[in-house]
Amino acid sequence: MISDDDLYRLAIFLGSMAMVLIVLYNFFEVNSQEDNALAKNSGKANPARQASAGAKQS
Repeated sequence: MISDDDLYRLAIFLGSMAMVLIVLYNFFEVNSQEDNALAKNSGKANPARQASAGAKQS
């Protein structure tokens, strides 16, 4: 049968691993949204900049 000390260590270990996984998940989630937003914004901004730059040069 499992002792109280073993159960305590198991609970601490599993709780710690859960917190690490939550932090890692949030880190990756925040960074992936930022990368997607940058890709969308850069794609929209470049044609407008090129068109305005072409009009100024003409």
